[in-house]
Amino acid sequence: MTGTASLTTYQQHHLRPTYQHHAPYLFGPMVRASQAHVVMLVEQGLIPAERGARLLRGLRDLARAGSDLPPYDGSVEDVYFLVEKRLAEVCGIPTAQLDVQLARSRNDLDAGVFRMVLRGQVLGVLDRVLEAARTTLTQADRYADVVITGYTHRRPAQPTTIGHALAGYAEALAGEAVHYADLLDELNRSPLGACAFAGTDLEISPSRVADLLGFAGLVTNSYEAVAGADHLVRVATLNAQALATGARLARTLMDWLSWNWVATPEEFTQGSSIMPQKRNPVVLEHLVSMAGATAADAASVLNNVGAAWWEDSNNATTDVQVRLWESCDRAERFFALLGGFLDRLVPLTPPSGEEIVRSGATTTAAADALSRHGVPFRAAHSVVGVLVRSGTPDTWTVEQVQAAARTVGLAEPLAETAAADLITAAAQPERVRERRQADGPGTAAVRAQVGTLRKVVEAAAARAAGLRARLDAAERALDEAVDGWIGR
Repeated sequence: MTGTASLTTYQQHHLRPTYQHHAPYLFGPMVRASQAHVVMLVEQGLIPAERGARLLRGLRDLARAGSDLPPYDGSVEDVYFLVEKRLAEVCGIPTAQLDVQLARSRNDLDAGVFRMVLRGQVLGVLDRVLEAARTTLTQADRYADVVITGYTHRRPAQPTTIGHALAGYAEALAGEAVHYADLLDELNRSPLGACAFAGTDLEISPSRVADLLGFAGLVTNSYEAVAGADHLVRVATLNAQALATGARLARTLMDWLSWNWVATPEEFTQGSSIMPQKRNPVVLEHLVSMAGATAADAASVLNNVGAAWWEDSNNATTDVQVRLWESCDRAERFFALLGGFLDRLVPLTPPSGEEIVRSGATTTAAADALSRHGVPFRAAHSVVGVLVRSGTPDTWTVEQVQAAARTVGLAEPLAETAAADLITAAAQPERVRERRQADGPGTAAVRAQVGTLRKVVEAAAARAAGLRARLDAAERALDEAVDGWIGR
C-alpha cells in the first residue's frame, strides 16, 4: 500500500498517528534490544552462530542508519514490524527466515523498550532537578540575610529571608531528586524474557539480556513484567507532583517581582505589543501552565491504567506512552527554566524594616517577647491584639503596652523592661537573622540547612552518575559482543 488514500480507516486514524508518535522514540531502542537478544540466543546455542552473525550485521546497519524512518504506508502494523521488515531487507532474506523474535514477544519487547526510553528521559529530568537544586541552594546561601515579609493565606505573617524561602524550596527539590533516583531504580529492571507473559520452554538467559542493556536486574514475575504499570503511573505522578510544587514557587516569585523585592531577569521577559515600558516575566505564567498540563497527563495515565485489565493491554502500556514522553520532556524544560530564572535572581528593593513593622508581621515576635518575661502565651497574644487595634507597632509606647496588659487582666502589673522588650521585638524585624532555631530563618541556620541539603542533592547525583556508568559499560559490552560474533 502506498499513499493516504489506500489506507483503511483504522490505519489512517489510529495506526498511522501512533506510528508517527512512537517510531522516533522506539525504533532505535528496539534495534538495541534486538542486538542484545540475538547475542543471548547465539550464546545460549538457540540459533546457529552464522545466522546470529547475519542478524547482528543487519541490526548494526539499522543502528548506524539512525532514526531516518519511512512515512507510514500501511505495509507494516507498527514499529515492531517495521524493525522486522527493515532487518529482513538489510539481511537480504524474507521475514519468514528471521530468528530475531525467537523466545520473545512484542509484549515483553515493548515493556522493555518503554523502560529504556523512560529511563533515559527520567535521567534527563533528574539532571535538571539537580541543577535547579544546586542553583537554589547557592542563592539561598547568598541571600540568607535579606529580610522580607513572609506570607500565609496571602497576608503578611512574619519576617523571614529570601534565603530561608529558597532553602525551603531547595529541600523540596532535594526530596524530588531522591524520588527520581528511586524511580530510576524501579524502571531499571528488565521485563525481557517474559515473552507474551508466561516465558518460554527454551533455555534463554534474561539476565544476560538485562546486563547488555544496562538493567540492574529483572522484574521478579513474568506476568507483572508485561501487565504491570505502576512504574508508568509513578513517572506521570512524580512529574505532576514536582511541577506543582515548582509552580507554587513561580506564583510567589510573581509577587516578589510585582513588589520589586527582586529584579526581573531580563533574559526571561517578553515585551508588550503596545506598552513599551513593560517587561513581562511571562515565563512564570508558562511554568504554572506547564504544571497544569503535566497534571493532566498524569490524570490521563491514571485513567487509562485504571481502565485496563490486569494483563497486557494497550490501555495501560502503548496508549500512555505519548503522555509519559511529553510529561518528561515538559518536566525537563520546566526545571531548566525555573533553575535558570533563579540563577539570575537578585534583590532589588526588599521591604524596609519600617514596611515590615507596619504590616504587622512582627507581632508574633512581640508576643514571644512577653512570654520570656513569664506572661502566659495566650495573655501575651491578647496584649498584642489590643495594641494592634490601637495602631501599628512603630507607634507603641511602654505606657500603652502596660495599659494593654491591664486591659486583658494580667494578675501582676507589667514591668517596664517587659514592655520595652515587646516594643523592641515589634520594631526590629531584622532580628530574625539572629534566630538560632535550626530550621528557622536565622542567617547561620539557613546556611547550615544549605550544607545539609547539598549532601542530599549530591547523594542523588552520585546515584545518577552510577546509573550512567552502568549504561555506558553496558553499551560498550554490547558493542563488543556484537562485533565479536560478527567477526567470527
